Order: sequence, then structure tokens, then C-alpha cells
Amino acid sequence: MKEQIKTPKNWISFRVKHDEYLIIHGHFTSTTCRKLSEYARKVLLNKPVVINHRNQSADEILSVLNRIKNELSAVGNNFNQVVHKLHTLDTIPEVRSWAVSNEHTQQILLHKIEDIRLTMIQLYEQWYHK
Repeated sequence: MKEQIKTPKNWISFRVKHDEYLIIHGHFTSTTCRKLSEYARKVLLNKPVVINHRNQSADEILSVLNRIKNELSAVGNNFNQVVHKLHTLDTIPEVRSWAVSNEHTQQILLHKIEDIRLTMIQLYEQWYHK
């Protein structure tokens, strides 16, 4: 026979002022509890509550790395399109005109790569000194 899960049948409800609710909800959102009732149950029964601790410097680095990832993805997409166009060309004059017309794209690509390199150096220096 399957063991049936017993759902709680008793209720405890109480009223709080709006500012008290905001404080309680603020404490709740900093925990790993999924529901406010789960958090309240743990607090009232003196059970341990796991609190998420955010590291602001790690959050900043993650946002910079996410931006770099997006830039690299865009650069990779553009590069794939350019190479695909190159493979469709048949004659040498077409290849020469393609090379001339894509000189600007190459400069943009090199500039983005240099920006990413400098950003990575800055991140390394920030973390190395901590």
C-alpha cells in the first residue's frame, strides 16, 4: 500500500501591519524557502532557515561576463555569415571585391576582440588584488 501524505488540517492566522509584513516578506525572500508559509513554519518551530547570501562583486563580474558572452555570440554570428558569403563566391574578382567591402567588418571585429581582452584584464586585476 502507498503511504499517503498527510496535509496539515490546523490553521494559524494573524494580522500584521503593512510595514511589519514588508519586513517579514523581506526576510522570507532572502531565504531558500519557496513559500511564505514554509518560512513562517520554520521560524515558528525554531527550525533552521537557509539564507541566500549574495556577493555583490561576484554579481558584477557575472553581469560583465554575460555582456562579453553576448558580444562574442554576436561576433561569431556575423563571422559565420561573412564566411558563408565568401564560400558562395565563384571568381577571383568577386573574392577581391568581397575582401574590400568587408574590410570595415574586420576592423569592427578586431575592435570588439580588443574590448573583450581589455575587459578580461580589468576583471583579472580586480580579482587578483582582493
